[in-house]
Amino acid sequence: MGTPEFALPALDRLMCSQHKVVLVLTQPDRPRGRGRKVLPSPIKRLVDEKGLTVLQPGLLREDGRQIAAAIRDSGARISVVASYGQILTDEILNATPLGCINIHPSLLPAYRGAAPVQRSILDGNTMTGVTIMKVVRELDAGPVITQQTIEILPDDDARSLGEMAAVLGAKMIVRIINEAERTGRIESEEQDHEVATYADRIRKEEGVIDWAHTTEEIMFHLRAMTPWPGSYTFINGKKQLTLVQAEPLWGNEAVGLGEPMQETEPGIVTGLKKGFGFSVRTGSGHLLVTRVKLEGKKQVDAASFILGRGVVPGDQLCRQGEIPTVE
Repeated sequence: MGTPEFALPALDRLMCSQHKVVLVLTQPDRPRGRGRKVLPSPIKRLVDEKGLTVLQPGLLREDGRQIAAAIRDSGARISVVASYGQILTDEILNATPLGCINIHPSLLPAYRGAAPVQRSILDGNTMTGVTIMKVVRELDAGPVITQQTIEILPDDDARSLGEMAAVLGAKMIVRIINEAERTGRIESEEQDHEVATYADRIRKEEGVIDWAHTTEEIMFHLRAMTPWPGSYTFINGKKQLTLVQAEPLWGNEAVGLGEPMQETEPGIVTGLKKGFGFSVRTGSGHLLVTRVKLEGKKQVDAASFILGRGVVPGDQLCRQGEIPTVE
């Protein structure tokens, strides 16, 4: 049971294992992209390519009994979940003899919920991991089967970290199923529910940069919001500009901006660095922006962006509709 790209490594590795994938559940085809064209999910595309049996139920709370019956009729002994996107009913959870196991990209009970990868980066963590757990009705609260840690590197973003977690989770799933086939059971241990934390779904508006935050916090934000919804701001409150790449501006480089620019308000474009990009005042220093995407345009390096006078020193980067302060 899976839908987005995160689920692909698990399905692919299961298909390449000694085990047989007898049924796949994924979300219905939906409008996607700028053109809102109805397209299949990444899992559905792989399933069609491999010729597997697939079901795409609408709401499981309405179709749960029929889906559970289909799972039982398939002869499946275990169900694997990887970012399916719907709450499973009791009938579905109990449809296979060995139950239902899930790949979750955090070290549970930390970061239960929809956005553990993004929230881990946003919080500045240097370590996360993957948990394989038994699925219960309560969100990500099932007994833990096994866990493995992942180091969050300084250049990791939500895309790269999510891909790493997906590949690792796929390997872990196959090892667990191999052991379950050998022993006929799956050992697990209850989570400590009292220390559980939650990772709420990322909303589009969370992509807006708060320039009053420290340079380090803004770097966490940029990495956490890549690839979606992007870490973005508005030039003088009007044109949306997404930061694709940036780095802290060194202290000795900031000195070269001059005292007026060093002490200006957060969000002000403080300087242009030839061949590299432009600097912006933050709550703790300056950020050097090196690659950007203007709304409706392609990504460009920030050096080219400033040559086209995309920004100039003194421009205010802020929330949409905010009026720049003129002194």
